[in-house]
Amino acid sequence: MYDTIKIMATLSTQPYKGTRDYYPEDKRVQNYIFDTWKRVVERHGYQEYSAPMVEPLDLYMAKSGEELAGEQTYAFTDRGDRRVAIRPEMTPSISRMVAAKRQDLGYPARLYSIANFMRYERPQRGREREFWQLNADIFGVNGALADAEIVEMADEIMKAFGAKDTMYVIRVNHRRLVDQMMKEYLGLDGERAHKLIKLLDKKDKMGVDEFVAAAHEIVADHEVLTKLSALIRAKTVNELPDELKHSDTVEQLRELFGLFEKANITNVKFDITLMRGFDYYTGMVFEIFDLHPDNNRAMFGGGRYDGLVGLFGVEPVSTVGFAPGLTPTELFLNTHQLLPDLSPSTEVGIVVVDDNMTSALDIARQLRSEGVNVAVDTTGRKVEKQIKAIIKNDIPYAIFIGAKEIEEEMYTFKDIKTTNEEKMSLERIVSRVKDRRNKQRVVDDDELFE
Repeated sequence: MYDTIKIMATLSTQPYKGTRDYYPEDKRVQNYIFDTWKRVVERHGYQEYSAPMVEPLDLYMAKSGEELAGEQTYAFTDRGDRRVAIRPEMTPSISRMVAAKRQDLGYPARLYSIANFMRYERPQRGREREFWQLNADIFGVNGALADAEIVEMADEIMKAFGAKDTMYVIRVNHRRLVDQMMKEYLGLDGERAHKLIKLLDKKDKMGVDEFVAAAHEIVADHEVLTKLSALIRAKTVNELPDELKHSDTVEQLRELFGLFEKANITNVKFDITLMRGFDYYTGMVFEIFDLHPDNNRAMFGGGRYDGLVGLFGVEPVSTVGFAPGLTPTELFLNTHQLLPDLSPSTEVGIVVVDDNMTSALDIARQLRSEGVNVAVDTTGRKVEKQIKAIIKNDIPYAIFIGAKEIEEEMYTFKDIKTTNEEKMSLERIVSRVKDRRNKQRVVDDDELFE
């Protein structure tokens, strides 16, 4: 008994390091972001799937290597003596699922999920140990059209949140071009090429002097460094050296940028230094980058990874996808002041005056039968305290149920924000609440197509 009391006395009210508690006001923001994601991808024909929270550890070792699977994964041995891990990402799971039903799926297979993941890494602004992501992928399509679809959908998501082109840039590169750049143009062996790719992937987080010093450690040859400097300065594919700009890969990029132009995506640019950390990308890669000085960072990205389904012993399936995260999206919306006022799901709070609880509960049932979300204060407190609770819970309307209201079947209906009060029938109250609900939906739809 003493040990139990001692443990209880030392329990913290804080969540596990790198995770978040989501109180109702936080869940409203989360649901707003999730709902926006869903509306956009479903309008593009993507269908929702789900996958287990726990997978065999080998799944991540085969796909992502030691850094993710060995150092960042929450791995453990289960009671059946199997080595498993809490999922650190969704790509291996959906690749496994597609491999399992490869012959049954209708292609193009457009699939999406919104799920949470765990990675054991140092928590920092915009990066947590438990995080939520949208994963959207199109399977079974080669070429620029599928690449352009994914980038266009990512851009449409940003616009659905009210973002303008001046707020962010879409950076695009191609992993085959990176390989050609490293091996054929710069003449680097595998080890030095790998190190330079990792360095370029961190370039935006480093100062110029720090980057140059690190590049000198990898590549001591002055001629090679001069070539690298010229590559970094190339702002379009047409500014690349002749040895690169006439390749089939660059022609694919030209086709892709032509599709962006037709889709009226104006804030997209070529970036030869964009690597996208994972080695499994095989083609186009892209990244959404916030341009605000207070949040100057990569938000999310994606690209083509044609080889992962083939890891499961079946024929490979062409795949391209992307994965925006909840917290980076929330940071972007807060930084640019794009978050709307989000009301709670509870629409009406019933204030019980004197000893009229039975009638109040009956009226609440009637309102609920009409589709109104109602909370009744069952504490028996004074009216003032009941109103304070409604205000604290951000409930937009209050209905007062007293003897006179019950007798006349006309109820005092208060708008908490404006403090206006009116006498209304239940029918009129239902109409008022639903009018407000419908106006909010119209605003949401208008924002999506701005």
